[in-house]
Amino acid sequence: MSSFAFVALGLILIRYFFELWLDGVNAAHVRKHSAEVPESFRETMDAVTYKKSVQYTLAKARFGTISDSYSTAALCALLFSGLLASLFAQVVERTGQSAWGLAITLWAVILLMSLLSLPFSWWSQFRLEEQFGFNNSTQRTWWSDQVKGVALSFAIGVPLLALILWLVRAGGDYWWLWAWGVVVVFQLLMSVLAPIFILPLFNKFTPLPDGSLKERLKKLAERTGFINAGIQVMDGSKRSKHSNAFFTGLGKGRRIALFDTLVEQMSEQELEAVLAHEIGHYKLRHVPKMITWSFVTTLAGFWGLSLLAGQSWFTGAFGFSSEAGIVPAFLLFSLLAGTVTFWLSPLSSLWSRKFEYEADAFAADAVNSSEPMITALRKLNRENLSNLTPHPWYSGFHYDHPALLERESALKDLSPGDRAA
Repeated sequence: MSSFAFVALGLILIRYFFELWLDGVNAAHVRKHSAEVPESFRETMDAVTYKKSVQYTLAKARFGTISDSYSTAALCALLFSGLLASLFAQVVERTGQSAWGLAITLWAVILLMSLLSLPFSWWSQFRLEEQFGFNNSTQRTWWSDQVKGVALSFAIGVPLLALILWLVRAGGDYWWLWAWGVVVVFQLLMSVLAPIFILPLFNKFTPLPDGSLKERLKKLAERTGFINAGIQVMDGSKRSKHSNAFFTGLGKGRRIALFDTLVEQMSEQELEAVLAHEIGHYKLRHVPKMITWSFVTTLAGFWGLSLLAGQSWFTGAFGFSSEAGIVPAFLLFSLLAGTVTFWLSPLSSLWSRKFEYEADAFAADAVNSSEPMITALRKLNRENLSNLTPHPWYSGFHYDHPALLERESALKDLSPGDRAA
């Protein structure tokens, strides 16, 4: 193994063992508070539900440790045994060296690697989620989702990759800047097209029926100056009992989507508060800020890739021949980037949490009370069996939303003046 291969292996293992430690301290922290419902949550959960949430948290932790151990071992085996380079060479022989051929090669190799984790996805859905009463999906629905996902990744991903690889050859020294521009346009285009053409392939969206709830939410949108293309209910219960709410689209084409499970679980006042929170993200310009940051990090990623592309010490460290060109650098970069960016996740989580606090405050002001948001958060955490006592280090790396107690405390501390501000 080359020096760089040893460095890469060391970075992968350091991340793995650190995550193993995080899982361990978090599980110990949860067990420490498992004997009885902590006083802060006695208004939120009964003893039976709290015990179930603890069991669910620990079960997910055990499953996550097994899954992460497997994926880390598989990644190391593929990278450092030469299997990945051999697989890549065999696929290239069949697809050719054109931009389209190499794009298909990248897609095929990544697909084959993702298939290694498919049994864990199946087990998570039909064993873990089933055990705790969350799974509503059938085998037919689940497998249909997998097939649709593969088909879409080919239909959308291969042309995009082919265009980027063509730019590598035609764009000169600044190909990475052109490629970044293509990705930015693609992401913006997908924000508009995905809600219309892709999301309906997986879920059914129906307009929110006329009634008091629709009128309440409509008045909220008018009161907050939020222009949208309508409120829809998504059949999330088709696959899971978990609940959520989100926006799709951009500009005036924004649509509000509520999981049917969320509509069933919450009162109209609580749903109004949840929607006000989501509107807060838009009115406070959190979404464009996050999109801009995404574009900045993507640009940094392409620049970093341009420095590594064509470097024989980089691709050669994992068994790729110099004749393979710069395409293997794309594959290796996608596999190894997470090992580095993982250590930056607390910073992005901190930023995201700041936005959540601000959106909560906006919601409290929009409905003129903190209480509906507090009760809505309690229900969300109870119905989803969320971990109410995460270890601070674990939540720092893995939670982009504050824990329930943190959000509830912040909401209770708000004064009318704070909410209006």
